[in-house]
Amino acid sequence: MASWPAHLFLLLLCLVLLAGAATPQTAPPPSVDSADRWARPGCRSKCGNVSIPYPFGIDPGCFRKGFGINCTNGTAYLGRGPGHNIEVVDILQGTPYLQGTLVVNQYIAYDCYDQNGERSNHYEHWMNISRLPNYKFSRVRNKFVAVGCDALGYIWSDWVNTFWTGCLSYCTNASFVPNGTCSGIGCCTAPIPMDLRYFSLFVTSFHNHSNSRFAPCSYAFLADEGKLDFTLSSFTEDRTREKAPVTLDWAIMNQTCEEANRTDDFACVSPNSYCLNSTNGPGYLCNCSQGFQGNPYLDGSNGCSDIDECSADTSPCAKRCHNREGSYSCSCPWYMYGDGRIDGSGCTSILRILYVSLGVGLSLFFLIAIGSWLYWIHKKRKLGELKQHFFEKNGGSLRPDIRLFSSQELEAASDNYNQSRILGEGGAGTVYRGVLPNQNVIAIKKAKISNDEAEVQQFINEVEVLSSINHRNVVKLLGCCLESQVPMLVYEFVPNGTLAHHVHDEGHIGSLSLEARLRISSEVAGALSYLHSAASTPVIHRDVKTTNILLDHNLTAKVSDFGASRLVPLDQNGLVSLVRGTFGYLDPEYFQTGEFTDKSDVYSFGVVLVELLTGKKPVAKTQAVKNLATLFMDCVNSGRLVEILEERVVDEGTPELLEAAAELAMRCLSLKSNDRPLMREVAMELEALTRWKKHPWGNVDVEEGDSLLAKVGSSSPSVLHDSANSSMEPMVPFEIVR
Repeated sequence: MASWPAHLFLLLLCLVLLAGAATPQTAPPPSVDSADRWARPGCRSKCGNVSIPYPFGIDPGCFRKGFGINCTNGTAYLGRGPGHNIEVVDILQGTPYLQGTLVVNQYIAYDCYDQNGERSNHYEHWMNISRLPNYKFSRVRNKFVAVGCDALGYIWSDWVNTFWTGCLSYCTNASFVPNGTCSGIGCCTAPIPMDLRYFSLFVTSFHNHSNSRFAPCSYAFLADEGKLDFTLSSFTEDRTREKAPVTLDWAIMNQTCEEANRTDDFACVSPNSYCLNSTNGPGYLCNCSQGFQGNPYLDGSNGCSDIDECSADTSPCAKRCHNREGSYSCSCPWYMYGDGRIDGSGCTSILRILYVSLGVGLSLFFLIAIGSWLYWIHKKRKLGELKQHFFEKNGGSLRPDIRLFSSQELEAASDNYNQSRILGEGGAGTVYRGVLPNQNVIAIKKAKISNDEAEVQQFINEVEVLSSINHRNVVKLLGCCLESQVPMLVYEFVPNGTLAHHVHDEGHIGSLSLEARLRISSEVAGALSYLHSAASTPVIHRDVKTTNILLDHNLTAKVSDFGASRLVPLDQNGLVSLVRGTFGYLDPEYFQTGEFTDKSDVYSFGVVLVELLTGKKPVAKTQAVKNLATLFMDCVNSGRLVEILEERVVDEGTPELLEAAAELAMRCLSLKSNDRPLMREVAMELEALTRWKKHPWGNVDVEEGDSLLAKVGSSSPSVLHDSANSSMEPMVPFEIVR
């Protein structure tokens, strides 16, 4: 067989087969004249109008134990022998979801009054199939029903487990009774339990309703809910001699499929059958496998045989049908294609599709060619508009005269922002190492993609601040890129990492000498002093911390990250804004008032100076006092300066030098901004400390075994005590922790 296109055919065929595997196909019900196929060969297959399929049977040797049918005068009864008078109406067969059920008739309990007030009743009725162990009343299909306008009915059983259940029905006018449904007015229902084999019915009335012209009787019965048609005639017509249809579940008793399959008496004898456990108590049933029909309890030709889906009357295929054992397939002639199914795409001529495809193909070719050309022009124009939009959004029209890099230049310099080029990451963006075509190394700060205009404004603000600054200890801004979705800044490359890396990271702790620490702090103080008082427009940094201080090859400090900085007009001392900064460095007064000044930078620098002296992080996670500034002030005020200083600082510094540096840090950390020195004063004092010559220890009397620094730190730190008493509170009133 050939089909076109082949891959479409194979795909559709796979889908058809999968659909067939997922949805069970129901065999068509057998015709009336095929009733003999369901009975054991040589046995009667009917009793009156009731078909008798095996494992049921009438004559000896024609039924399985417990499934005998008593056929008397053309009426079928369950069981054989005296006392088996349960009339069989139908044994459902041939349809998988109805197998395992049969319908019988049972009497109705009633309580009636005639017009003279005479009462006639058969208000109690029972039904017992406990002697027929293969049968149970169907819990799913049957309901207990009470009908009448003054009816109290209930059903009870004391077989194995005793139970009582029922319902009450009451009404006063026929117009209130809904027609066609048992909804609680004039009729009510109640469910029955699983594995029920015996019950008694009872019905009674509360009042003498002989004057009722439309509901003289009350009825109670168990019935198959799907076989009832509740109408108003249920009240008016005499139902006392009628019977109600009750559905019974049957099963091969006392074993599960797994247990029965290991015995010689397993009922599922047909080769193409399978077993399933009963859903109403113990036992199991048999069924034919998909694609087969017949009686799974019989072997040979009367058992489960293949369904010929390709027969003339039932073929599901449009052209060619191929019957298989338990299945089938459809195909098309070589000059046609499709899945071949009537309910699918069928079979379509290849010639017809070729003509259509040729016309459609040529049309599509020209449409694609024209569309591609138009798309290229549109994309080029939109790209230009987008770059211009980003340029204006990122403040390009307001930028001073600095170099503008293109997005392509920075992508090439950073190897398309390769992960291996990352120098550092922060909340606002990522810094990449880049190499320009002239081999100059740069640092590219790329903002994170965000819809927050405030974050973009930080980058624009950083350009405005840095473009007006030229200081050797401030990182130099080389240019920016404004045509991308987020702005990017280009800085000089500072190769030796951050000051925090050298002070706190493993492998670098204690690597900086005291001389280097004092020099770095002096350079940072000089840069901040320049920003506060020497720049054309004063600048407040607002985020001074060791992670924003970079070091070059010579460990020269470079202050960076001016995203939170603000230009302060000459006629103002400070500005008011939302609190911005980093925990541990934040000015307490700024935190309380929302007003930041140049003295806010002084406080943050004081924390940096304490970090350099102690080697500790500004916020600790394990100490009782988590804020470094608070801990440092407490140690100084209590004469325990040496305890908090880093070991190398203690070893390399003289007591006078350390006390002087600590006293300067204490003044920077004053809670009141007016008690803090100006940044230029701090810079001058640090410049002096860097030139401090080591004390010769000339006349100091040190006893053997005593620590000289301990004596200095604990005996008479007069400078520190005087400073603390004059300008500082004994303890910080609050603590900022991360």
